[in-house]
Amino acid sequence: MIHLSDVRKVFNQGRPNEVWALNGINLTLRQGGATVFRGPSGSGKTTLLTLVGCLARPSSGRVRLKDRDISGLPERFLTEIRRSTFGFVFQNFNLLSGLSAIQNVMIPAYPRGLPHKALRRRAMALLDMLDMGDKAEAETRWLSGGEAQRIAIARALINDPEVVIADEPTANLDSGLSAQFLAIAGRLKRDGKTLLVTSHDPFVCEAALVDRVVTLHDGRIVEAG
Repeated sequence: MIHLSDVRKVFNQGRPNEVWALNGINLTLRQGGATVFRGPSGSGKTTLLTLVGCLARPSSGRVRLKDRDISGLPERFLTEIRRSTFGFVFQNFNLLSGLSAIQNVMIPAYPRGLPHKALRRRAMALLDMLDMGDKAEAETRWLSGGEAQRIAIARALINDPEVVIADEPTANLDSGLSAQFLAIAGRLKRDGKTLLVTSHDPFVCEAALVDRVVTLHDGRIVEAG
């Protein structure tokens, strides 16, 4: 489904603070299943998933999605691919304060032009699925960490993406809430979603639902189980 060929990503190229975040990544990610990317801070795992998820372009090399080279596509095309193919759960959730939970869930779908009532019904169905229906009208600033994460997951699913990308999803959660995330991830996997997760948490890396662990160090893959 996704293939990276000799992918490199450099920041501040040609300057004293030049950093090669990725340095020659070759990787194939098949549809379905759960892959965890692990490695120390600065290993390149988050940068790798920003390229896979069309949030950035590689400095060199090729990223292919379903046999289509997306590396050099104009931003308007990347935006549509990102919106229709990927759902993102960010480490700090990135919910908009001042808006209700259901409003946050609906935001990524607004550009698709769905009727408001239909969109709200879908958002409510996702919240109910994640046991958050009773928090639909709550402002996000009043939510606990676990509740905020479930809102972020519902938001990631609003456009029914094929791939869900989660960046360090348990970094700010205790063990109980981490287990809750893994239960939700297992449900998404059973529904046919492809899960791509960055984590250095052994609780995540060793979870039964994980099919593959890819280890990065200094921008290179050192192990791809």
